[in-house]
Amino acid sequence: MSDYNFIERPRYTCALGGAIAAVSALPKAVPILHAPPGCAGNFAWTQAGGAGLQVGGYCGGLSIPGSNIQEREVVFGGAERLAEEVRHTLELMRGDLYVILTSCVTEVIGDDIGSVVRPLQEQSVPIFFAETGGFRGNSYQGYDLVLQSLFKDFVVKTGKKQPRSVNLWGITPFIDVFWRGNIENIRRLLEKLELTVNSFFTVDDSVDGIRAAGGAALNIVVSEVFGLGAARLAQEVHDTPYLSTPLPVGPAATNEFLRQVGEALDLDPALVEEVIQYENKRYYSLLEPLADCFNDLDLQRYAVIIGDTNYAVALTRFLGDDLGWLPEVVGITDILDEEQQASITGRLSKLDSGLSPNLIFHTDGSAIAAAVREHWAGSQSQAGKYANPLNPSFVIGSALDRELARELGAGHLSVSFPVANRAVIGRGYTGYNGGLTLIEDLISTIIAGR
Repeated sequence: MSDYNFIERPRYTCALGGAIAAVSALPKAVPILHAPPGCAGNFAWTQAGGAGLQVGGYCGGLSIPGSNIQEREVVFGGAERLAEEVRHTLELMRGDLYVILTSCVTEVIGDDIGSVVRPLQEQSVPIFFAETGGFRGNSYQGYDLVLQSLFKDFVVKTGKKQPRSVNLWGITPFIDVFWRGNIENIRRLLEKLELTVNSFFTVDDSVDGIRAAGGAALNIVVSEVFGLGAARLAQEVHDTPYLSTPLPVGPAATNEFLRQVGEALDLDPALVEEVIQYENKRYYSLLEPLADCFNDLDLQRYAVIIGDTNYAVALTRFLGDDLGWLPEVVGITDILDEEQQASITGRLSKLDSGLSPNLIFHTDGSAIAAAVREHWAGSQSQAGKYANPLNPSFVIGSALDRELARELGAGHLSVSFPVANRAVIGRGYTGYNGGLTLIEDLISTIIAGR
């Protein structure tokens, strides 16, 4: 047997891919790629094929300007070539924000990007750069690096805080295929708490709002992993505290999320509870007509959940505590340290339903699939008539998990990246409305062939 470990079915790109996705989602932003010619095209088609046909943005995808460095720049340096590209970009492409993103090659040769950017900043050009060489991590790290550069080099420092103003992040554009709907669902709920919300990546955001983000009273990161580097930097540079919470999907998690926000901002508890009671009443009133069919058609399922930390934790809790399904195996595909793994393990071992799914941490999707098959085979081998065949079942993951679902005879829904078998525009699974949308998608998948 070979000593090499082959990673199959990756669920993300390198850091540069995540950075391109993040900048492409900023309002009227123009990413400028300082890289060889292949990077932008590869990321564009990866994004299109994995993000529910979403690619580009105001000036993203195949429209991204780039320095397209060659052997000459590798030998003699590429700063001069980058300066030329930036000059032409400013002439030809009208943007509210310009962001230079570096690649592996340009970081290795040591180009001084600051020497290109500083003179333009002195002329009040809205431009900054982020060091996003692919070797720095995966897509999620690239997203975090862009946010860090925003808060370090673009957001205005101010000692004055707006008591009801918050920044919201932790949902990665395009890599979270449902990012638009997910952000908007949470934003809507925060606005019901009479907060002013700056969420950076929605159609309701602006560069002026981003520039003033240092005046927020609280940074809300709806992730226990993604965007925490930016939160810590913003706390250090702008003296803004942050709240890190799991992605809220469905009533149980969203109730808890709103109470945490209320406590962190010292909001009127009566207002918070009023919003929670209204949203719960609306949620269950809309869900009630489905209850008879849900029970009579036996739509409960044994579930496999495969995805990044945000989705794996949120969907497992929603299925087990809100929908009444039975999460059996949870596969988390992120690169996590031991402390992060221990925290997530503790969270998923304390479901209100009392269920305790088998938890797998692995970046190789094939290894997770093998563990799921082993778990399912073990259930079949139990003694005699008391065997539990874990049937009917359902796999919630990415488009890469369709084969596993077929092998198990299970239903399948693509939620986590890559999603190649669904077109996505504004759907989202966060909050109360998102929980209803997820139930619709799950049940519709089950009954589609009837």
